[in-house]
Amino acid sequence: MSSVALVPDVLGALDAVREASGAASPADFMAARQQMAFTLGFHIILASIGIGLPAITLLAEWRSLRTGDAVYAELARRWMKAAGVLFAVGAVSGTVLSFEMGTLWPGFMDTYGQVFGTAFALEGIAFFIEAIFMGIYLYGWDRLSPRAHFATGIPVVIAGLLSASFVVTVNSWMNQPRGFRLVDGRVTDVNPLAAMVNPATPVQAVHLILASLMVCGFIVASVYAVALLRDHRAGRVDRYHRIGFAVPFSLGAVCAPLQVLAGDWAVRFVHENQPIKFAAMEGVEHTQAGAPFRFAVFEIPNALSFMLTLDPHATLRGLDSFPAGARPPGEVVRTSFEIMIALGVALLALAAWWALSWWLRRRRGADLPWHPWFLRLAACAGVAAAIAMEAGWTTTEVGRQPWIVYGVMRTEEAVNPNPGLRFGLYIVLVVYAVLAIATISVLRRLRRRHRPVPAPVVDEPPVGSPV
Repeated sequence: MSSVALVPDVLGALDAVREASGAASPADFMAARQQMAFTLGFHIILASIGIGLPAITLLAEWRSLRTGDAVYAELARRWMKAAGVLFAVGAVSGTVLSFEMGTLWPGFMDTYGQVFGTAFALEGIAFFIEAIFMGIYLYGWDRLSPRAHFATGIPVVIAGLLSASFVVTVNSWMNQPRGFRLVDGRVTDVNPLAAMVNPATPVQAVHLILASLMVCGFIVASVYAVALLRDHRAGRVDRYHRIGFAVPFSLGAVCAPLQVLAGDWAVRFVHENQPIKFAAMEGVEHTQAGAPFRFAVFEIPNALSFMLTLDPHATLRGLDSFPAGARPPGEVVRTSFEIMIALGVALLALAAWWALSWWLRRRRGADLPWHPWFLRLAACAGVAAAIAMEAGWTTTEVGRQPWIVYGVMRTEEAVNPNPGLRFGLYIVLVVYAVLAIATISVLRRLRRRHRPVPAPVVDEPPVGSPV
């Protein structure tokens, strides 16, 4: 018998040994990680829009109440309809994630579910409140008084922020586990509140909420930037598109510098509490005094040590100071971190362009930046912000490897040992492809149902004129 013919028998024997020992095969283990990464990456963008779009909608409705401008009212209607569609899709993808926690990672849930289960329960309550008031808000158009209708949208925003915050406490706990003791491999003395209020919770919650508002603002604005480019080529001025761009883009522009500060806070926290992840993020291969700051092909001597400690000769630990089996995949972490930083700086520069133009308009009567090049960059800002968020999550999750609970449980100890996990990945890819196509189709139908908006009933300065 040839050696090639023996390969299936050998692989089958190895799989049988792994199954008997309670370990998943390498293919199933990788499939479980890929499935979790894909579904989480899909859901995080929907969650960001679910956090940001109701806030943008309420801002537009508030402007409508103050000015009586029908353009703001129409934008609020359309945005909340889109939010309702994406909320339903997000509920589906979130439910899939909940099932995956049990089916893909039963070792993690069996051992530590009692520690962080309270956070998931609170997230479920916040989700139900958000869903209830989302329905009231959508149904209440033209059925409630304007102020009462506006008030029904406030719980949607608050519940969305709370829901995201409770989920973040679980992820922050995975990075900084607290609220329990391990005695002979068993979890005892569980304190759910201490688990939720762990050292990583404040920094991760602030970072995620700002990122969500920023991503949503730039994604929505990018749609109207494309419409404004068409208006510019046609030689017309559409006030509806200009306001539709200005409101969400302003939100993204305000969050951009705040996110830079939150990102610096997060990096310093990682340096102090997860030095191995920090070394992978910054590409510090060897422990050295006066570590340089490296970004792509650029290098500034002693800069990284100085930025962290204000001492240009401070010693920073490198990856070589940690056991090989405890190191994350450095190239993946480093690349994703650099992508996040590069796109964040680009979005900050675009926000600065917008802010400077707004300031000049207020002081000197200059125009807002409706130049085609600004609009082209703004049209790309939504995709750039989404990629930056995905890169940030990749940095956070891959940088924690090989631990699913940092320093306590390794990822391979948590995975489902049963065979066939890779087939679940294939099914999820097909289902999510259908879900994405259906969602885009519904949103395109909403976009085509644009109604002419009457002129504003009060005199308000124009948003700008094309250059």
